[in-house]
Amino acid sequence: MYAIIEVGGRQWKVEPGSRLDVNRVTADVGASHTVEQVLFASDGQQVKIGRPYVDGARVLCEIVEHRQGPKEISYKFRRRENWRKTVGHRQPLTRLIVKDITWAGAAPAASTATAEAPAKPRISKAAVPKAKTAASSKATAVTKKPKSFKKES
Repeated sequence: MYAIIEVGGRQWKVEPGSRLDVNRVTADVGASHTVEQVLFASDGQQVKIGRPYVDGARVLCEIVEHRQGPKEISYKFRRRENWRKTVGHRQPLTRLIVKDITWAGAAPAASTATAEAPAKPRISKAAVPKAKTAASSKATAVTKKPKSFKKES
């Protein structure tokens, strides 16, 4: 199950368990945040396309932390005037984790965030035989190139 939502002027493709860094949301850490601007929703069998939004669709998120984005440096310069200006900016962000996607007509699905993938069997290097090639079985002679290609007189 996934959806395409609009938060903070940007569009995001989200699934249960996905993490987003959006523009600052005015709510406390640990609170839930509901996004109702769902543009597209799919559960694997059914697809809902909004015009512009899907009616009754919601994405339930949890606010994990408030943070700042990376520093963006703005440098202004005017030639021949001995004038320079450097300004830095860090965008205030809120980190969200998507908990659930609901919409009318969606089949109830188990959350993919809690389902774990089956573990792959581990094979030790000693158990796998090493393939021999013709180059590895024979000793190869290494030829050196001369350092310079000058003609000798």
